[in-house]
Amino acid sequence: MGMHIAFWVLSLLAVAAAVGVIWQKNLFRAVLFLVLCFFAIAGIFVTLSADFLAAAQLIINVGAVAILMIMSIMLTREITSGSPSNILGLPALAVTGILAAAIIMVSSSTSWLLSPSSPVESTTGALATILFNNEGFIFLIQLAALLVLVTIIGAIVLLKEEK
Repeated sequence: MGMHIAFWVLSLLAVAAAVGVIWQKNLFRAVLFLVLCFFAIAGIFVTLSADFLAAAQLIINVGAVAILMIMSIMLTREITSGSPSNILGLPALAVTGILAAAIIMVSSSTSWLLSPSSPVESTTGALATILFNNEGFIFLIQLAALLVLVTIIGAIVLLKEEK
């Protein structure tokens, strides 16, 4: 019962943080709301016994994407000016509402096969063995880390003030 309550609390927190990202005018605060949303989604994965997805969510989204965005914002001069309002706001809201209604209708009309119990053992060890052994994806993971580093250096070079 406690996991159900935690799931719904984290779900509401994730939705509230996502709304905060959309409506926040200050870019830095919007990114902080995004980080909060990422943490809430990682918590949702934990309540669903998807520990590997929770760890990946924290490492990739919070550890890389959010930090990169915060660094990019801090390197720019204008932190408080958000994106200007555009004329596509209402059509985007209408399309989002239609998609949300379609997802809710499909989700409620589908008969989901549910297991009566949680997984017996953690899947993280088996997934780590598959990913990081000699035949795994370690090279691609290191390449992704290198690309993030090059992106950070590129952002610093592009945003450096000319003197």
